[in-house]
Amino acid sequence: MSQPLSDSALDQLFREARTYNGYLDKPVSDEQLHAIWDLMKMGPTSANMLPARLVWCTTDEAKQKLAALCLPANAEKVLKAPVSVIVAMDIDYHEQLPWLFPHADAKAWFDGNEPLREISAIRNSSLQGGYFILAARALGLDTGPISGFNNAAVDAAFFADTPQVRSNFISTLGYGDPATIFGRSPRPDFDTFNRIA
Repeated sequence: MSQPLSDSALDQLFREARTYNGYLDKPVSDEQLHAIWDLMKMGPTSANMLPARLVWCTTDEAKQKLAALCLPANAEKVLKAPVSVIVAMDIDYHEQLPWLFPHADAKAWFDGNEPLREISAIRNSSLQGGYFILAARALGLDTGPISGFNNAAVDAAFFADTPQVRSNFISTLGYGDPATIFGRSPRPDFDTFNRIA
């Protein structure tokens, strides 16, 4: 039976973790990117559809290409981060379901129904994006999720050969520089946004 995590683990994942606007001059290795994926892929998605498709921008060329499609403040973050990640979604994820979800003919649930595939892809790739953030934190790294960019332009620049893949959001990744964060924004207590029915 699972046991609650220690306070220090909860601090690292949630209570003391922050969204960073800048990073220390410390590299992130390809092995660390693989380690993040190996954790985040274990998080649940509907019918194990795993619709997220990630592009890890590690070279100056890739980061410049991505930064040119972001709002100016976000472009600077993308350029300065050790890694910038495009979290995208494959609208045709159902083609992979025969091997990803062999327990049933799940592909048939989505065949011919692109609106259902789209809403499932955005929901589940967003879940996977959350798992990405937590996996990075669990491995001692920090992130800076970004939504201020031109989705259509990113799709044209990075997914021209796979038009069924569309960007969801971007995140920077590295070892966060504490000098680049603001004071923590409010986090309401339970009763503000919750009710038990």
